Amino acid sequence: MNFQRGRHKEEPEINLLPMIDVLLVILIFLMITTTYSKFSEMEISLPQATSNKSAGRSNAIDILVSAAGAYKVNGAPVEQSTTEELGSALRKAAGERPDPVIVIHADAESTHQAVIRVMEAARLAGYNHITFTTENPR
Repeated sequence: MNFQRGRHKEEPEINLLPMIDVLLVILIFLMITTTYSKFSEMEISLPQATSNKSAGRSNAIDILVSAAGAYKVNGAPVEQSTTEELGSALRKAAGERPDPVIVIHADAESTHQAVIRVMEAARLAGYNHITFTTENPR
C-alpha cells in the first residue's frame, strides 16, 4: 500500500554547514590550547687574544707543525712523527730545565690530529704547560 503515490522521493543530501562549523570550532580550540615554544637565544661574546711579543722565554720549547704534518722542535726537524719520538725530542730539547712551557705553532692547514699528537707527546714527557701561538688579524 503506497499512499504517497504522486509525491517524489527526496534524495538524501549531506549538509556541509554543520560539518564546517564543527571543524572551525575544533580548529579554534587547537589554536587556543596549543603552546608555541619560543627558542631562547643566548648571546655569546667570544674572547679575543691579544699579546705582545714575549721577550724570549728561557724555558720555552717551540714546536712547529707544518701543513704536511712535519714537526720541528726548536728548529730541529723530528725524523719520525710518532708520539714517542716527539716525546723524546721534547725531553732532549728541555735538557735540565724544570717544567718547560711547550709552545705549539701550528699551520692553519695542519690537521687536528697533528696538534693532538704534540699535546699527547708533551703529556707523556711529563710537561703540563702547553700554549698555542695566535696570529693577530691584519
